[in-house]
Amino acid sequence: MSRSLGTKPIDLLAQFTATLQFEDLPEDVVAKAKIHIADTLGAALAGTRSAEFRIAGAVATAAGETPVWGTKRYTSAHDAALLNGVAAHALELDDSGGCDHSGAVVLPAVMAAIGKVARPVSGKQLITAVVAGYDAGRRLLEAAGGYDAHNSLGWHSTATCGTFAAAAGASRLLGLDPLASRDAMTLSTSFSSGLWAFIHDGSQAKKIHAGRASEGGLLATELAAGGMTGPSRVFDDVWGGFFRTFNKDTCQPEKLSEDLGVDFKLRRAVLKPYASCRGAHSAIDALEDMLVETGRTPAQIRSIGLAMSPMLMGMCGARENGALAPTQMSLPYALAARCVHGSAGLESYTQERREDPRIVELMARMTLSVDEGMLPLDEPIVSVEFDDGFRIQRMVPRATGSAERPMPLASVAAKFRALAAMATDDTRADALWSMLTDLDQFDDVAELISRLSGDADNRATFR
Repeated sequence: MSRSLGTKPIDLLAQFTATLQFEDLPEDVVAKAKIHIADTLGAALAGTRSAEFRIAGAVATAAGETPVWGTKRYTSAHDAALLNGVAAHALELDDSGGCDHSGAVVLPAVMAAIGKVARPVSGKQLITAVVAGYDAGRRLLEAAGGYDAHNSLGWHSTATCGTFAAAAGASRLLGLDPLASRDAMTLSTSFSSGLWAFIHDGSQAKKIHAGRASEGGLLATELAAGGMTGPSRVFDDVWGGFFRTFNKDTCQPEKLSEDLGVDFKLRRAVLKPYASCRGAHSAIDALEDMLVETGRTPAQIRSIGLAMSPMLMGMCGARENGALAPTQMSLPYALAARCVHGSAGLESYTQERREDPRIVELMARMTLSVDEGMLPLDEPIVSVEFDDGFRIQRMVPRATGSAERPMPLASVAAKFRALAAMATDDTRADALWSMLTDLDQFDDVAELISRLSGDADNRATFR
């Protein structure tokens, strides 16, 4: 076993992760990091009202001193990473475009690791660790062939690559040296898991993936900090290696270290304004654009057509309005919710609104087709026919929340406040947002962490 760093991509990435400083981060990356940290915390506070969080919380009951966000409970660092990760991903409002859901795997692990540090942790240190985690997680996914190649095989990249992201972020926060950082990241691959099988029957399994990845990454980091060695050849072309195991045909290991310090992967992460799988978001935008452009209302729609790639059809093509988990994966429901309830936000996914008979009636007027000529990640083409026979179609290449179609800061803040208020009061939510916008000015994030408590346990489960 090699106990020194060489020039392999994983060695270069470990060296970069271990030595990254706040001063190395461009201004735009710092600004975006603060937004994604706030967005993830907002999603997590709301997610403490989810059924999945409450089920997991009844199981993960270890004693400890690490806070469970949105509650007044404390638990072990490992269970906190698990529970806070479950909460962040539970309501489909956490960011994507990273490993895929980087915020929900990186931030819970990094913040759980804070309790392992004897000295105060500054906002700048927190931001740097989060950036390192986002960078590593996305790099592993790209090295594994990219989202379409990896996920099309049935792996859920949030879970398979998320452990690596969490380990990178936690190891940076703990100040591990380059060799120990490599151990942490390579050890984390032994905890990589997570399948798309949940899509076939509405299982809640997806909701646990981010938390499990966060907990696994933190565990790998603590083991490495204690001296446990990782498999240094896990990213070589060897039997049992990550790439051979997860996607042996299209891997590009060099992407682990390509343009380190220049191409910060956080830049490609996107926010989610709608409470559904990201695969549905561009279609919602397309429908919205066509309604605005024509000056018409949803009540005037006769029918909707959707042309989709085979991958998107399998992921989001079901007409669902029953249980919450599968409904959030349904593109037809998202469009119907926008038409019937005026929004595809979380408020349109309550049980009462899912059961609205107008939803089923409108989904029945949708025609879904697979376009074999589309690439896996091509966005759907949305066609609308109105009552007077007028037809229009649109495809939005990058949905709201992306760099090409950004959410205004006021919208990001409004989303945060609405979600945070599901577990705390409005005054506390406002104060939290103010603190997070100035995160890089804090010498000690302990006050921020204390402000993440809430009374979600005394509020009704979101259904």
